[in-house]
Amino acid sequence: MSEQAQTARAHWSGRWAFFLVTVGSAVGLGNIWKFPYMTGSNGGSAFVLVYLCCILGIGVPLLMAESMLGRRGQGSPVGSMRVLADEAGATRLWQVIGYIGIVGAFLILSFYSVVAGWVLDYTWQAAEGFKALPKEAFAEAFGALLASPGRLIFWHTVFMAMSALVVLGGVTGGIERANKIMMPALFGILVFLVGYGAVAADLPAAWRFLFHFDPSAINRSVLFAAMGHAFFTLSLGMGAIITYGSYLERDVSIPRTGLAIAGADTLVALLAGLAIFSIVFAQGLEPAAGPGLILQTLPLAFSQMPGGHAVGLLFFVLVVFAAWTSAISLLEPGVSLLNERFDMGRKQAVVVLCSGVWLLGIAVALSFNDWSGFTLFGLGLFDFLDTLTTKIMMPLAGLLIALFAGWTMKRAHVFDEIRMGSRVFVLWYNVVRYLSPVAIVIIFLNVVGVIG
Repeated sequence: MSEQAQTARAHWSGRWAFFLVTVGSAVGLGNIWKFPYMTGSNGGSAFVLVYLCCILGIGVPLLMAESMLGRRGQGSPVGSMRVLADEAGATRLWQVIGYIGIVGAFLILSFYSVVAGWVLDYTWQAAEGFKALPKEAFAEAFGALLASPGRLIFWHTVFMAMSALVVLGGVTGGIERANKIMMPALFGILVFLVGYGAVAADLPAAWRFLFHFDPSAINRSVLFAAMGHAFFTLSLGMGAIITYGSYLERDVSIPRTGLAIAGADTLVALLAGLAIFSIVFAQGLEPAAGPGLILQTLPLAFSQMPGGHAVGLLFFVLVVFAAWTSAISLLEPGVSLLNERFDMGRKQAVVVLCSGVWLLGIAVALSFNDWSGFTLFGLGLFDFLDTLTTKIMMPLAGLLIALFAGWTMKRAHVFDEIRMGSRVFVLWYNVVRYLSPVAIVIIFLNVVGVIG
């Protein structure tokens, strides 16, 4: 890419900004919703132990590789891969990494926005105060939400409008500014909820459940679940990290920032687990409640506990912030491509992209009710898009990133971007070349049922 093009590209105001926006991309419903219920369903501490090992051994090296590709390529995921392929003397077919990421992000946001709409609906209910109802009533209330196309589409529309407004503000005026507000607020709310658990709930029981490690409880199911979640939680393979990396200044250390981002992302997940399970155990509820943990089990707990009205509202505001920052990162790669390839202004690109996501999201919302009979390969639209993106497209993009960074790019160029001691670099480089591809293939084979 020309020096002029690199100079003209927007950049974060500093490393702290890059840290916050990338943490915002990684921290989402996967941390607040999926991590706690997966932990509860996979034996607690056994899952946490394997998850932490996988974050360090798989997640961080790939996060560094993806950031490196973005900063060196200085473009959208597609543009960056085109520049890097030319620099390496390789085929431009490597641009497929960018296209997989951008299309995957588009599809993910179409159903992610609907799920975030559920959270907005529950935030409204929490503001009104959860009523003390029997357990069955909360399951019925969630069923009633899914059965109402009007409510689902309304909240989906609100969430897409919230996300679009931030991205319209640009790199520093929108994305960076929003994350500088929401991420500290998110951490603050989490710390408060953990403090509440220590005073008014059962934090010791939650601590034992998460951190009293029992290696004998690790089995193949726990191993595969933890490996898969460690890969997905850092927003790898969706084009977001390549895009955010392209706005990164040359003086920022990718290894240190990558470790800090993974650490913050993991800390959020663990704090969320402590906050949630302290409330669950205090109310004598089931930690292995699955996906219904925060939308059925926790509202029941909030309705019965002291101060549950205020705590419930704070909790769902927390989840909204997490979903919002991730949605922003899902939009930006597509906006970057439309601006780069079709010379669209940011406003036009956001309108075009968000309109497409919104329309597909309406179809996803209707798949829970009026269009529930429509299936693709035996799956409803929501489940089909989830399977296609998180179980096929993201692992494929991650595998290609590892292969490109480890085998196609010139080693000297990789070393120039990563900038760390030679011995540590050799370790990281061999992980990306050998361990990461093998781990991703294992995850994929488990997901499709070949091994398990």
